[in-house]
Amino acid sequence: MASPPSSPRSGTLGIRDIAAESVLVGAGGRAILLQLANPAVGRGVAEHSDFAARPLDRLVRTLDYVYTVVYGTPEQIDAVVRAVSLAHGPVRGVEDGTAPSYSAFDPRLQLWVAATLYDSAIDMHERVYGPLDDASAERIYQDYAVLGTALQVPPQMWPADRAEFRAYFTHELATLHTDETTRRVASALLHPVAAPRWLRAAMPLARLVTAGLLPPEIREDFGLPWSAARRRRFQAMMWVVRLIYPRLPRALRHLPRNLALRPTRHRGKA
Repeated sequence: MASPPSSPRSGTLGIRDIAAESVLVGAGGRAILLQLANPAVGRGVAEHSDFAARPLDRLVRTLDYVYTVVYGTPEQIDAVVRAVSLAHGPVRGVEDGTAPSYSAFDPRLQLWVAATLYDSAIDMHERVYGPLDDASAERIYQDYAVLGTALQVPPQMWPADRAEFRAYFTHELATLHTDETTRRVASALLHPVAAPRWLRAAMPLARLVTAGLLPPEIREDFGLPWSAARRRRFQAMMWVVRLIYPRLPRALRHLPRNLALRPTRHRGKA
């Protein structure tokens, strides 16, 4: 059996070497559900997003932001940061006795969102390309801080190294929980009704990938179906991805990034 190629470049890698890989988009559902499971983030998304009517909006906006911050010109970065900040303005709420207060400008919540993006991207990258060497893993980790620090996260809030990040992430996982509202939002995301036909056709696979990538306790909290048969299908699918994806042409692997950075692309509400 042929083994997949190793990492897409030799030498020490950084965020710019991996963030354009379209396979990382497959971990988007994992990242979003981890974000939703934070009670404050989940309430903010539930009250200010509409997955039922616009199921791709959050993923597209997140990809637009990530690709621009990592690969964009200073002018593009400034534009996307201003757009995100403008969109974040009304995203706030006060504690009501049953749900926590939240603000999209809260650096602690922004840190969690950035952390889910980093952890999900690395998890998917290593599933496809194999473990990173230590130097690359640490450099990529440090680089990913920019997803938070480009907004309101002070640089000193990003855990100092991967060991500190793992301690932070493990602690935060233990505080996550869902409720009827966040489970309803997740269901709208994973079972889109007002979505293009191609997206609805792809969703059974997307649901399998999302469930397979999530930590078991979070998967159970969202009530996502899982079984030995589903685990085998997920493992078989990942084997196919490992075999085929690294051999695809670079232009195809980087297509979402290239589309996001088109100079003529209209940037709407972020």
